[in-house]
Amino acid sequence: MFFVMENIVTFSRALADATRWRIVCLVRDRALCVCELADILEMPQSSVSSHVQVIRKAKLLESEKCEKWTYFRIDPKYRKLIASLAKFFADSDAAVLEVDAARALQRLAQRESSCCAGPKSLTTRRTIKS
Repeated sequence: MFFVMENIVTFSRALADATRWRIVCLVRDRALCVCELADILEMPQSSVSSHVQVIRKAKLLESEKCEKWTYFRIDPKYRKLIASLAKFFADSDAAVLEVDAARALQRLAQRESSCCAGPKSLTTRRTIKS
């Protein structure tokens, strides 16, 4: 029983921070590396990396290593749950998440000319069916 409780606590802790929730929403159906997330969130890479590690510890992310970059995306088994949570709490953080989404599109448009060229196997954009 303790093992199950630890998983839900770790899972909840991963989502219980505004920055981590923004990261989760950004990587819900697209793979991004820490430097891309840092640019989008306008935060230092070290801070973003620390937040990503908390989300990884909760086993919410799948990852792909490409050269010296690691790309992260929400694990498929959690996408519907994350989509439901995002829909349920949409009113409370819509403005911030819209700005993040716009910055993500701008940053992804620069991907080919940036230091990180992008993932290979996580490139397929997966959509969530609600």
